Amino acid sequence: SVAEHAALLKSLPVDGLHIDLVRAPEQLDAFADYDKVLSAGVIDGRNIWRANLNKVLETVEPLQAKLGDRLWISSSCSLLHTPFDLSVEEKLKANKPDLYSWLAFTLQKTQELRVLKAALNEGRDSVAEELAASQAAADSRANSSEIHRADVAKRLADLPANADQRKSPFADRIKAQQAWLNLPLLPTTNIGSFPQTTEIRQARAAFKKGELSAADYEAAMKKEIALVVEEQEKLDLDVLVHGEAERNDMVEYFGELLSGFAFTQYGWVQSYGSRCVKPPIIFGDVSRPEAMTVAWSTYAQSLTKRPMKGMLTGPVTILQWSFVRNDIPRSTVCKQIALALNDEVLDLEKAGIKVIQIDEPAIREGLPLKRADWDAYLNWAGESFRLSSTGCEDSTQIHTHMCYSEFNDILPAIAAMDADVITIETSRSDMELLTAFSEFKYPNDIGPGVYDIHSPRVPTEAEVEHLLRKAIEVVPVERLWVNPDCGLKTRGWKETLEQLQVMMNVTHKLRAELAK
Repeated sequence: SVAEHAALLKSLPVDGLHIDLVRAPEQLDAFADYDKVLSAGVIDGRNIWRANLNKVLETVEPLQAKLGDRLWISSSCSLLHTPFDLSVEEKLKANKPDLYSWLAFTLQKTQELRVLKAALNEGRDSVAEELAASQAAADSRANSSEIHRADVAKRLADLPANADQRKSPFADRIKAQQAWLNLPLLPTTNIGSFPQTTEIRQARAAFKKGELSAADYEAAMKKEIALVVEEQEKLDLDVLVHGEAERNDMVEYFGELLSGFAFTQYGWVQSYGSRCVKPPIIFGDVSRPEAMTVAWSTYAQSLTKRPMKGMLTGPVTILQWSFVRNDIPRSTVCKQIALALNDEVLDLEKAGIKVIQIDEPAIREGLPLKRADWDAYLNWAGESFRLSSTGCEDSTQIHTHMCYSEFNDILPAIAAMDADVITIETSRSDMELLTAFSEFKYPNDIGPGVYDIHSPRVPTEAEVEHLLRKAIEVVPVERLWVNPDCGLKTRGWKETLEQLQVMMNVTHKLRAELAK
């Protein structure tokens, strides 16, 4: 909403003004007396849901009566954020015809504007068939049993007070964790992924096309996992990861295994720069039909006596990097995802995986534009993260990872997430970000990244030592972890091993120094 700036906007020397009436319909009242062109953003440019055109007309018809030729109608914002054309999604139409009928991509949204224009200029009867189809889709979606599941709603409604809180405070938990982990000073780990080689991608593609059997695909992935475990043991890392060879994308992988998600074939949108992504569609209530990662993690654990870290994408990040249903609050969807992930966390714990990382790189990105809305968002985002690990034993260590971001203004909320260990990207800022954690006196363990994984360049030992010594200056050494900045998915094996070896050489040097 720009309602609080209405007086200024009305005074600007322009011929017209566009306002977003999808995200902020209430702001229309502030522009009721605007005497220039008013462009009404009534078709959602940020999401992929079909509009209920009859409801939209209830908004724009009175506007037309008042403004006449000064009324324009438009999408709420640029259509950069929506895929191009729904009509090419033949698999979705065949497999989920109801869902297909509820969607509108860029071309379909422009057609919705055409129908609205005709209804305004020539009357609703001129487009009666299109309006009836729009209403039928809206009614179908509202009443679909595929969307609304009583068991999911009941589980969320029945959560007891403080359901998102761990059993004990961090000071007690860390003692229980260290009792069995028995980690040295400056414990080392990786953030999660290892190189996704051409061979891995080819095996996954062949499996999806039916050219590779499930047994052969599993064998290929287990071979990659065994290699990752072996190389980490050679490097002498303390807490290992399985490398995520079986995963295509950190959100898509989980979306494919959770109920309430659907996927397009060609629904690409720009992410940043020249990078594009194909977000999942969260269309219904979310639950976990069966275990998603337990078999891979337990296989990896069977190959080593060192602790193996289970790897999950967090509820806020899954929410942020998907097209999200708009018929219930985003906070509700996020908590549904959290409880589905909690099933996985508890199953990992039962299977003996007692170090579990729940990644939340998108937590900062989800902040509302206006500071007045920050607290509400951070409250439900933090609750969702904590719900994902609810019920864990004190001895189970929960990690989270956050990508490069400015955390200074939300550090209390980050601390309130109460992860036992947080790992963050800090090498590109020369540990500047870590200073904020020190000044805030962040209460739990921290793993600042000691080299930049975005480059194939192998850092010198002097460079890594410089960063790690800066970290030791601001974080108590008993709470300091050592790790790369982020996952290693985009790197090649040669530089990965060389980079990690540098990290381990410096760690061993500083451990020996600290022991004296």
